[in-house]
Amino acid sequence: MGITARGVGLLVAAVVLLAAGFRFAYPELTLLGAAAGAAVGYAALVAAWRPRLAVTRRADPDRVARGEPASMTLTVRNTGRLRSANLLAEDRCGERTVPVPVLRLRPGRDTEVRYDVPTDRRGVVPVGPLRVTRRDPLGLVALARPYGATVPVWVHPRVHPLAAVPTGAGRSLDGRVDGVPHGSITFDSLREYVVGDELRRVHWRTSARVGELMVRENVDTSLPRLVVLLDNRVAAHPGRVGGVAESFESACEAAASIVTAAHRADLPVLLLLAAGEPAQVTTPDGEGDGALGPLDRLAAAELSGDGAAVRAATTRLRQDRLGDTLIFLTGPGGREELGHVGALRGAYPSVVVGVFGAAEPTPPGTAGLVVVDAADGAQFAAEWDGVRRW
Repeated sequence: MGITARGVGLLVAAVVLLAAGFRFAYPELTLLGAAAGAAVGYAALVAAWRPRLAVTRRADPDRVARGEPASMTLTVRNTGRLRSANLLAEDRCGERTVPVPVLRLRPGRDTEVRYDVPTDRRGVVPVGPLRVTRRDPLGLVALARPYGATVPVWVHPRVHPLAAVPTGAGRSLDGRVDGVPHGSITFDSLREYVVGDELRRVHWRTSARVGELMVRENVDTSLPRLVVLLDNRVAAHPGRVGGVAESFESACEAAASIVTAAHRADLPVLLLLAAGEPAQVTTPDGEGDGALGPLDRLAAAELSGDGAAVRAATTRLRQDRLGDTLIFLTGPGGREELGHVGALRGAYPSVVVGVFGAAEPTPPGTAGLVVVDAADGAQFAAEWDGVRRW
Protein backbone atom coordinates (compact mmCIF):
# COMPACT_ATOMS: atom_id res chain seq x y z
CA MET A 1 0.00 0.00 0.00
CA GLY A 2 1.35 3.43 -0.97
CA ILE A 3 0.20 6.75 0.38
CA THR A 4 0.18 9.60 -2.12
CA ALA A 5 1.71 13.05 -1.61
CA ARG A 6 -1.77 14.42 -0.89
CA GLY A 7 -2.29 11.71 1.70
CA VAL A 8 1.05 12.46 3.34
CA GLY A 9 0.20 16.14 3.56
CA LEU A 10 -3.21 15.45 5.05
CA LEU A 11 -1.77 12.99 7.55
CA VAL A 12 0.87 15.51 8.67
CA ALA A 13 -1.83 18.18 8.96
CA ALA A 14 -3.94 15.84 11.08
CA VAL A 15 -1.08 15.22 13.49
CA VAL A 16 -0.28 18.96 13.75
CA LEU A 17 -3.91 19.95 14.26
CA LEU A 18 -4.49 17.32 16.91
CA ALA A 19 -1.33 18.27 18.77
CA ALA A 20 -2.16 21.98 18.62
CA GLY A 21 -5.79 21.40 19.62
CA PHE A 22 -4.92 19.34 22.69
CA ARG A 23 -1.96 21.58 23.62
CA PHE A 24 -3.80 24.87 23.45
CA ALA A 25 -7.32 23.55 24.23
CA TYR A 26 -8.83 24.47 20.85
CA PRO A 27 -11.68 22.03 20.17
CA GLU A 28 -12.03 23.34 16.59
CA LEU A 29 -8.44 22.35 15.75
CA THR A 30 -8.94 18.97 17.42
CA LEU A 31 -12.07 18.37 15.35
CA LEU A 32 -10.30 19.28 12.10
CA GLY A 33 -7.36 17.01 12.98
CA ALA A 34 -9.70 14.12 13.79
CA ALA A 35 -11.55 14.63 10.51
CA ALA A 36 -8.28 14.64 8.57
CA GLY A 37 -7.10 11.45 10.31
CA ALA A 38 -10.46 9.79 9.69
CA ALA A 39 -10.23 10.69 5.99
CA VAL A 40 -6.82 9.01 5.73
CA GLY A 41 -8.11 5.92 7.57
CA TYR A 42 -11.17 5.71 5.31
CA ALA A 43 -8.93 6.00 2.25
CA ALA A 44 -6.75 3.14 3.49
CA LEU A 45 -9.82 0.92 4.01
CA VAL A 46 -11.20 1.71 0.56
CA ALA A 47 -7.86 1.03 -1.15
CA ALA A 48 -7.37 -2.19 0.80
CA TRP A 49 -10.54 -3.73 -0.71
CA ARG A 50 -9.44 -6.41 -3.14
CA PRO A 51 -11.65 -6.74 -6.18
CA ARG A 52 -12.35 -10.21 -7.54
CA LEU A 53 -11.04 -10.27 -11.08
CA ALA A 54 -10.45 -13.15 -13.49
CA VAL A 55 -7.70 -12.46 -16.03
CA THR A 56 -7.17 -14.56 -19.16
CA ARG A 57 -4.74 -14.04 -22.03
CA ARG A 58 -4.57 -15.46 -25.53
CA ALA A 59 -1.55 -14.97 -27.76
CA ASP A 60 -2.12 -15.14 -31.52
CA PRO A 61 0.31 -16.72 -32.20
CA ASP A 62 2.53 -17.48 -29.22
CA ARG A 63 5.48 -18.38 -31.47
CA VAL A 64 6.42 -16.12 -34.35
CA ALA A 65 9.45 -15.34 -36.49
CA ARG A 66 11.21 -12.04 -35.98
CA GLY A 67 9.36 -9.23 -37.72
CA GLU A 68 6.10 -11.14 -38.18
CA PRO A 69 2.91 -9.82 -36.49
CA ALA A 70 1.73 -11.17 -33.14
CA SER A 71 -1.03 -9.94 -30.87
CA MET A 72 -2.26 -10.49 -27.33
CA THR A 73 -5.93 -10.54 -26.31
CA LEU A 74 -6.53 -9.75 -22.63
CA THR A 75 -9.89 -10.36 -20.98
CA VAL A 76 -10.65 -9.03 -17.49
CA ARG A 77 -13.87 -10.19 -15.80
CA ASN A 78 -15.35 -8.90 -12.56
CA THR A 79 -16.33 -12.08 -10.73
CA GLY A 80 -17.68 -10.17 -7.71
CA ARG A 81 -21.43 -9.93 -7.04
CA LEU A 82 -21.91 -6.71 -5.10
CA ARG A 83 -19.68 -3.86 -6.22
CA SER A 84 -18.43 -2.44 -9.46
CA ALA A 85 -14.67 -2.38 -9.94
CA ASN A 86 -13.58 1.25 -10.24
CA LEU A 87 -9.92 0.67 -10.97
CA LEU A 88 -6.89 1.72 -12.98
CA ALA A 89 -5.07 -1.10 -14.74
CA GLU A 90 -2.16 -1.59 -17.11
CA ASP A 91 -0.69 -4.69 -18.67
CA ARG A 92 3.03 -5.35 -19.01
CA CYS A 93 4.25 -6.28 -22.48
CA GLY A 94 8.01 -6.63 -22.60
CA GLU A 95 9.45 -3.24 -21.70
CA ARG A 96 6.27 -1.22 -22.27
CA THR A 97 2.89 -0.90 -20.55
CA VAL A 98 -0.56 -1.05 -22.13
CA PRO A 99 -3.54 0.69 -20.45
CA VAL A 100 -6.54 -1.56 -19.80
CA PRO A 101 -10.02 -0.02 -19.37
CA VAL A 102 -11.59 -1.40 -16.17
CA LEU A 103 -13.30 1.75 -14.84
CA ARG A 104 -16.81 1.00 -13.55
CA LEU A 105 -16.61 -2.68 -14.45
CA ARG A 106 -19.92 -4.07 -13.22
CA PRO A 107 -20.29 -7.45 -11.48
CA GLY A 108 -20.35 -10.33 -13.95
CA ARG A 109 -19.17 -8.14 -16.82
CA ASP A 110 -15.85 -8.27 -18.64
CA THR A 111 -13.69 -6.01 -20.73
CA GLU A 112 -11.36 -7.01 -23.53
CA VAL A 113 -8.34 -5.31 -25.01
CA ARG A 114 -6.21 -6.44 -27.93
CA TYR A 115 -2.76 -5.07 -28.66
CA ASP A 116 0.29 -5.91 -30.74
CA VAL A 117 3.32 -7.64 -29.24
CA PRO A 118 6.67 -6.19 -30.35
CA THR A 119 8.51 -8.71 -32.53
CA ASP A 120 11.24 -6.50 -33.95
CA ARG A 121 13.85 -8.27 -31.80
CA ARG A 122 14.54 -11.95 -31.23
CA GLY A 123 13.82 -13.17 -27.72
CA VAL A 124 11.13 -14.20 -25.28
CA VAL A 125 8.68 -11.37 -24.65
CA PRO A 126 7.04 -11.72 -21.20
CA VAL A 127 3.44 -10.43 -21.19
CA GLY A 128 1.88 -9.73 -17.80
CA PRO A 129 0.99 -9.74 -15.07
CA LEU A 130 -1.87 -7.24 -15.11
CA ARG A 131 -1.17 -4.47 -12.60
CA VAL A 132 -4.38 -3.16 -11.01
CA THR A 133 -4.29 0.02 -8.92
CA ARG A 134 -7.03 0.75 -6.41
CA ARG A 135 -7.48 4.38 -5.28
CA ASP A 136 -9.83 6.07 -2.87
CA PRO A 137 -12.12 8.91 -4.11
CA LEU A 138 -9.94 11.56 -2.47
CA GLY A 139 -6.71 10.25 -3.98
CA LEU A 140 -4.98 9.80 -0.62
CA VAL A 141 -3.96 6.12 -0.83
CA ALA A 142 -3.16 3.90 -3.84
CA LEU A 143 -2.64 0.14 -3.73
CA ALA A 144 -1.32 -1.84 -6.75
CA ARG A 145 -1.75 -5.61 -7.05
CA PRO A 146 -0.77 -8.10 -9.78
CA TYR A 147 -3.43 -10.26 -11.43
CA GLY A 148 -2.97 -13.20 -13.74
CA ALA A 149 0.11 -15.11 -14.83
CA THR A 150 2.89 -14.11 -17.19
CA VAL A 151 2.53 -15.53 -20.72
CA PRO A 152 5.68 -15.73 -22.89
CA VAL A 153 5.63 -14.92 -26.58
CA TRP A 154 8.53 -16.61 -28.41
CA VAL A 155 10.10 -14.50 -31.14
CA HIS A 156 12.19 -16.91 -33.21
CA PRO A 157 15.07 -15.90 -35.47
CA ARG A 158 14.29 -15.41 -39.13
CA VAL A 159 14.57 -18.59 -41.21
CA HIS A 160 16.21 -18.31 -44.62
CA PRO A 161 15.58 -21.20 -47.03
CA LEU A 162 18.58 -23.44 -47.72
CA ALA A 163 18.68 -25.53 -50.88
CA ALA A 164 21.21 -28.08 -49.63
CA VAL A 165 22.04 -29.79 -46.36
CA PRO A 166 25.38 -31.58 -45.79
CA THR A 167 24.88 -35.30 -45.33
CA GLY A 168 28.35 -36.15 -44.05
CA ALA A 169 29.52 -39.73 -44.25
CA GLY A 170 26.40 -41.52 -43.06
CA ARG A 171 24.89 -42.99 -46.23
CA SER A 172 23.18 -46.21 -47.12
CA LEU A 173 24.85 -48.85 -49.25
CA ASP A 174 23.07 -47.89 -52.47
CA GLY A 175 24.35 -44.30 -52.29
CA ARG A 176 21.16 -42.62 -51.07
CA VAL A 177 20.68 -40.95 -47.71
CA ASP A 178 18.78 -43.41 -45.58
CA GLY A 179 15.76 -41.54 -44.23
CA VAL A 180 14.32 -44.40 -42.17
CA PRO A 181 14.60 -43.41 -38.48
CA HIS A 182 13.78 -46.86 -37.10
CA GLY A 183 14.21 -50.48 -37.98
CA SER A 184 17.88 -51.32 -37.68
CA ILE A 185 19.26 -53.73 -35.12
CA THR A 186 21.02 -51.01 -33.10
CA PHE A 187 19.33 -50.79 -29.70
CA ASP A 188 18.68 -47.28 -28.34
CA SER A 189 16.13 -47.37 -25.50
CA LEU A 190 12.95 -48.89 -24.10
CA ARG A 191 9.53 -47.26 -24.13
CA GLU A 192 5.91 -48.16 -23.36
CA TYR A 193 3.92 -50.10 -25.93
CA VAL A 194 1.47 -48.13 -28.10
CA VAL A 195 -1.17 -49.48 -30.43
CA GLY A 196 0.42 -50.38 -33.77
CA ASP A 197 3.81 -51.52 -32.46
CA GLU A 198 5.05 -54.90 -33.68
CA LEU A 199 4.91 -57.61 -31.03
CA ARG A 200 8.30 -58.94 -32.08
CA ARG A 201 9.84 -55.72 -30.68
CA VAL A 202 8.37 -56.25 -27.20
CA HIS A 203 11.03 -56.80 -24.53
CA TRP A 204 9.27 -59.53 -22.50
CA ARG A 205 11.74 -59.69 -19.62
CA THR A 206 11.42 -55.99 -18.85
CA SER A 207 7.65 -56.12 -19.43
CA ALA A 208 7.31 -58.86 -16.82
CA ARG A 209 9.37 -56.87 -14.33
CA VAL A 210 7.52 -53.52 -14.65
CA GLY A 211 4.06 -54.94 -15.28
CA GLU A 212 3.58 -53.12 -18.62
CA LEU A 213 4.49 -53.93 -22.20
CA MET A 214 7.85 -52.35 -23.04
CA VAL A 215 9.08 -52.03 -26.63
CA ARG A 216 12.65 -51.87 -27.89
CA GLU A 217 13.44 -48.59 -29.66
CA ASN A 218 16.03 -49.11 -32.44
CA VAL A 219 17.74 -46.44 -34.49
CA ASP A 220 19.42 -46.41 -37.86
CA THR A 221 23.09 -45.70 -37.27
CA SER A 222 23.67 -45.10 -40.99
CA LEU A 223 21.47 -41.98 -40.90
CA PRO A 224 23.59 -38.79 -41.12
CA ARG A 225 23.55 -36.59 -38.03
CA LEU A 226 24.20 -32.84 -38.03
CA VAL A 227 25.62 -31.01 -35.01
CA VAL A 228 25.21 -27.22 -34.90
CA LEU A 229 27.45 -25.46 -32.36
CA LEU A 230 26.41 -21.84 -31.77
CA ASP A 231 29.09 -19.64 -30.24
CA ASN A 232 27.21 -17.43 -27.75
CA ARG A 233 30.22 -16.02 -25.93
CA VAL A 234 30.45 -12.28 -25.37
CA ALA A 235 34.05 -12.30 -26.66
CA ALA A 236 32.94 -13.79 -29.99
CA HIS A 237 30.52 -10.93 -30.73
CA PRO A 238 32.22 -7.71 -29.58
CA GLY A 239 30.29 -5.23 -31.75
CA ARG A 240 27.01 -4.01 -30.20
CA VAL A 241 24.54 -1.37 -31.31
CA GLY A 242 21.92 -0.44 -28.74
CA GLY A 243 22.89 -3.43 -26.61
CA VAL A 244 22.31 -5.87 -29.50
CA ALA A 245 25.13 -7.82 -31.19
CA GLU A 246 24.03 -8.07 -34.82
CA SER A 247 26.63 -10.77 -35.52
CA PHE A 248 25.02 -12.98 -32.87
CA GLU A 249 21.54 -12.30 -34.26
CA SER A 250 22.81 -13.35 -37.71
CA ALA A 251 24.36 -16.51 -36.24
CA CYS A 252 21.01 -17.37 -34.62
CA GLU A 253 19.28 -16.91 -37.97
CA ALA A 254 21.80 -19.22 -39.63
CA ALA A 255 21.31 -21.86 -36.91
CA ALA A 256 17.53 -21.64 -37.29
CA SER A 257 17.84 -21.99 -41.07
CA ILE A 258 20.06 -25.08 -40.79
CA VAL A 259 17.83 -26.75 -38.20
CA THR A 260 14.71 -26.08 -40.28
CA ALA A 261 16.33 -27.38 -43.47
CA ALA A 262 17.51 -30.53 -41.68
CA HIS A 263 14.03 -31.21 -40.33
CA ARG A 264 12.52 -30.80 -43.77
CA ALA A 265 15.06 -33.28 -45.12
CA ASP A 266 14.24 -35.72 -42.28
CA LEU A 267 17.82 -35.60 -41.02
CA PRO A 268 18.64 -35.71 -37.31
CA VAL A 269 20.11 -32.44 -36.08
CA LEU A 270 21.48 -31.47 -32.67
CA LEU A 271 21.76 -27.84 -31.57
CA LEU A 272 24.38 -26.97 -28.94
CA LEU A 273 25.18 -23.63 -27.29
CA ALA A 274 28.83 -23.13 -26.46
CA ALA A 275 28.24 -21.14 -23.26
CA GLY A 276 25.37 -23.09 -21.74
CA GLU A 277 21.66 -23.44 -22.24
CA PRO A 278 19.11 -20.63 -21.74
CA ALA A 279 17.18 -20.47 -18.49
CA GLN A 280 13.76 -22.08 -18.30
CA VAL A 281 10.77 -19.84 -18.98
CA THR A 282 7.79 -19.98 -16.63
CA THR A 283 4.57 -21.07 -18.30
CA PRO A 284 1.08 -19.85 -17.30
CA ASP A 285 0.57 -22.87 -15.02
CA GLY A 286 3.65 -21.88 -13.02
CA GLU A 287 5.89 -24.67 -14.27
CA GLY A 288 9.10 -24.37 -16.23
CA ASP A 289 9.21 -25.45 -19.85
CA GLY A 290 11.95 -28.05 -19.63
CA ALA A 291 11.54 -29.44 -23.19
CA LEU A 292 12.26 -26.46 -25.41
CA GLY A 293 12.49 -27.00 -29.14
CA PRO A 294 15.50 -25.79 -31.14
CA LEU A 295 13.79 -22.58 -32.28
CA ASP A 296 12.60 -21.84 -28.74
CA ARG A 297 16.14 -22.32 -27.46
CA LEU A 298 17.43 -19.95 -30.10
CA ALA A 299 14.80 -17.39 -29.11
CA ALA A 300 15.91 -17.57 -25.46
CA ALA A 301 19.65 -17.73 -26.19
CA GLU A 302 21.76 -14.93 -24.74
CA LEU A 303 25.41 -14.00 -24.77
CA SER A 304 27.51 -15.35 -21.90
CA GLY A 305 30.88 -14.29 -20.54
CA ASP A 306 32.50 -17.73 -20.42
CA GLY A 307 35.65 -17.32 -22.55
CA ALA A 308 36.74 -20.98 -22.42
CA ALA A 309 33.34 -22.36 -23.43
CA VAL A 310 34.32 -23.30 -26.99
CA ARG A 311 37.29 -25.35 -25.83
CA ALA A 312 35.10 -27.21 -23.34
CA ALA A 313 32.49 -27.80 -26.05
CA THR A 314 35.05 -29.14 -28.53
CA THR A 315 36.38 -31.52 -25.88
CA ARG A 316 32.89 -32.87 -25.35
CA LEU A 317 32.30 -33.18 -29.09
CA ARG A 318 35.53 -35.10 -29.52
CA GLN A 319 34.67 -37.54 -26.73
CA ASP A 320 30.99 -38.12 -27.54
CA ARG A 321 31.08 -37.97 -31.36
CA LEU A 322 27.49 -36.77 -31.58
CA GLY A 323 27.32 -36.80 -35.38
CA ASP A 324 29.30 -36.82 -38.61
CA THR A 325 28.82 -33.20 -39.73
CA LEU A 326 29.77 -30.29 -37.46
CA ILE A 327 28.64 -26.73 -38.17
CA PHE A 328 30.25 -24.01 -36.04
CA LEU A 329 28.65 -20.55 -36.09
CA THR A 330 30.54 -17.66 -34.53
CA GLY A 331 31.29 -13.94 -34.75
CA PRO A 332 34.42 -11.95 -35.57
CA GLY A 333 35.89 -12.61 -32.14
CA GLY A 334 35.55 -16.37 -32.49
CA ARG A 335 38.03 -16.90 -35.34
CA GLU A 336 40.82 -17.45 -32.84
CA GLU A 337 39.06 -20.66 -31.79
CA LEU A 338 39.02 -22.17 -35.28
CA GLY A 339 42.16 -24.16 -34.48
CA HIS A 340 40.27 -26.07 -31.76
CA VAL A 341 37.34 -26.62 -34.11
CA GLY A 342 39.65 -27.80 -36.90
CA ALA A 343 41.10 -30.41 -34.55
CA LEU A 344 37.71 -32.17 -34.66
CA ARG A 345 38.12 -33.20 -38.30
CA GLY A 346 39.25 -36.64 -37.19
CA ALA A 347 35.97 -37.22 -35.30
CA TYR A 348 33.71 -35.38 -37.78
CA PRO A 349 34.33 -36.04 -41.49
CA SER A 350 32.72 -32.73 -42.45
CA VAL A 351 33.27 -29.46 -40.54
CA VAL A 352 31.73 -26.19 -41.74
CA VAL A 353 32.30 -22.79 -40.09
CA GLY A 354 30.15 -19.70 -40.43
CA VAL A 355 31.71 -16.34 -39.43
CA PHE A 356 29.40 -13.32 -39.15
CA GLY A 357 30.12 -9.62 -39.02
CA ALA A 358 33.88 -9.79 -39.63
CA ALA A 359 35.47 -6.71 -41.19
CA GLU A 360 37.83 -8.85 -43.27
CA PRO A 361 37.19 -12.28 -44.81
CA THR A 362 38.65 -15.33 -43.14
CA PRO A 363 41.82 -16.54 -44.89
CA PRO A 364 41.03 -19.49 -47.19
CA GLY A 365 41.98 -22.91 -45.96
CA THR A 366 42.03 -21.88 -42.29
CA ALA A 367 42.64 -25.06 -40.27
CA GLY A 368 41.52 -27.02 -43.35
CA LEU A 369 37.88 -26.02 -42.80
CA VAL A 370 35.06 -24.95 -45.09
CA VAL A 371 34.51 -21.34 -43.98
CA VAL A 372 31.49 -19.24 -44.95
CA ASP A 373 31.88 -15.48 -44.31
CA ALA A 374 28.61 -13.54 -44.18
CA ALA A 375 27.33 -10.19 -42.99
CA ASP A 376 23.86 -11.48 -42.06
CA GLY A 377 21.60 -14.50 -42.24
CA ALA A 378 20.42 -13.85 -45.79
CA GLN A 379 23.96 -13.63 -47.15
CA PHE A 380 24.87 -16.79 -45.24
CA ALA A 381 22.04 -18.67 -46.96
CA ALA A 382 23.27 -17.51 -50.37
CA GLU A 383 26.89 -18.44 -49.60
CA TRP A 384 25.78 -21.75 -48.07
CA ASP A 385 23.97 -22.83 -51.24
CA GLY A 386 27.11 -22.01 -53.22
CA VAL A 387 29.32 -24.43 -51.29
CA ARG A 388 30.28 -27.34 -53.54
CA ARG A 389 32.34 -29.39 -51.11
CA TRP A 390 31.31 -30.32 -47.61
